[in-house]
Amino acid sequence: MSSVRDRHILHQRRRAGVLLHPTSLPGAFPKGLICHDAYRFVEFLARAGISVWQMLPLGPTHSDGSPYQALSAHACETSLLSLDWLRDRNLLHDMPVSHDSATHRRCLEQAWTLLSLHKPANLAEQFAAFCEQQSHWLDDYALFMSLREQQGGRLWSEWPAELRDRNPAALKKARKQLQQRVGYYQFGQFVFFQQWADLKRYASDHGILLFGDLPIYIAYDSADVWAHRELFMLDDKAQPRFVAGVPPDYFSETGQRWGNPQYDWQAMQDEQFHWWQQRLHTQLQLFDLVRVDHFRGFEAYWEIKAEEKTAINGRWVKAPGDELLQTLRDTFHTLPLVAEDLGIITDEVTALREKFQLPGMKILQFAFDGNPRNAYLPHNHEFNSVVYTGTHDNDTTLSWYKLLGTHHRRQLHDYLAISDDEVMPWPLIRTALASVACLAVVPMQDVLSLGQGERMNTPGTTEGNWRWRFTWDQLDDDIAPRLKTLCQRYDR
Repeated sequence: MSSVRDRHILHQRRRAGVLLHPTSLPGAFPKGLICHDAYRFVEFLARAGISVWQMLPLGPTHSDGSPYQALSAHACETSLLSLDWLRDRNLLHDMPVSHDSATHRRCLEQAWTLLSLHKPANLAEQFAAFCEQQSHWLDDYALFMSLREQQGGRLWSEWPAELRDRNPAALKKARKQLQQRVGYYQFGQFVFFQQWADLKRYASDHGILLFGDLPIYIAYDSADVWAHRELFMLDDKAQPRFVAGVPPDYFSETGQRWGNPQYDWQAMQDEQFHWWQQRLHTQLQLFDLVRVDHFRGFEAYWEIKAEEKTAINGRWVKAPGDELLQTLRDTFHTLPLVAEDLGIITDEVTALREKFQLPGMKILQFAFDGNPRNAYLPHNHEFNSVVYTGTHDNDTTLSWYKLLGTHHRRQLHDYLAISDDEVMPWPLIRTALASVACLAVVPMQDVLSLGQGERMNTPGTTEGNWRWRFTWDQLDDDIAPRLKTLCQRYDR
């Protein structure tokens, strides 16, 4: 029998959560920060009886802002940093009047200059200790970002050969020449991890778990692929031989070609999945539990030749997911993971998830197609699952509801036993919280009853995503008590 220590954190009690990425927090800058508004949001969750704050990946993004195509498997997005934190430690002389991304970066650079010049005792010691503790990824990341900056943002495979191929002498020379910029990128991560630890502690003090998100794949243009070429399917010119995606389905006739380089799973297995162990270790510093995006790729992945323009001509290849998850469980004793198992899922994928007792996902917006065996219908839910009204990839529930045809809307009303005058999305929120699933999560857009044009992401598009934010004046005084009443009613 497993001990309490080894039980999945979501199996210990029923919980309710809200999905909100930190970039969606209110504030004066172009996107949300880990500042007063983040702490205020924690307080709102506590008042509402919510005990889980779910968010998207925190990795440093490319210009498109997608958190699922990060520059690192370990580093975090420093544009989320609070400038107040720097000012309180005498690392910022003047708070900026204008609030834009360039100003935010200049403030962080000023703080690094002051730290490197004056070396305030406690802070300098903490920074040095952080750099040593995180050196297994931080050294490569900081050098990668410095070189990428020096090379005008070009792909690392287009850098001079000695840098592209990590010639030891060339790297030593570059590290010396770029010492100040390397330090700047290390400092940014130090500040992020310090601020995040403070926020995580505050959330814990309010009884709230932080729920993160781990993309299964890494962007080709990343520190990890540059530093660990041997773990990816690359040719002798450092170009991907195979890339990731999913096959054609009812969403797309040509499938989805994501373009991430495929892992060399044999190489990873030969090193006892050390890269994955380190990656999960970092995530568990940041979060209490983590969603694994595209979990089915651990059982089998869709392999596409890099020269193919679409995903049509790919093939399924078995992955050592059983061995990987067993290694991770042996290392961490428990696996506080949630499996994103949406889409076409085979019996083998389900068996892998169930073997390691990982909760799967149930999306209520997918439930009402008239099929009583639809796995997303509440009467087909199971305890070991996380139920959502919708996710960051879905439209808001109110917008989804308004776009339903008359027939499907009637099916929905009949199933939920509601009348036409009951206002969405609260009937679906209530249904999620009433589910037997161990965790029920509601996107903040649904908490605020927002409609068309308020979604976070539209899959298959590259413009206008990841920008949604809420404002405090949208949060009516009756929302927290209403949520708390439902959480108490359904023992969450």
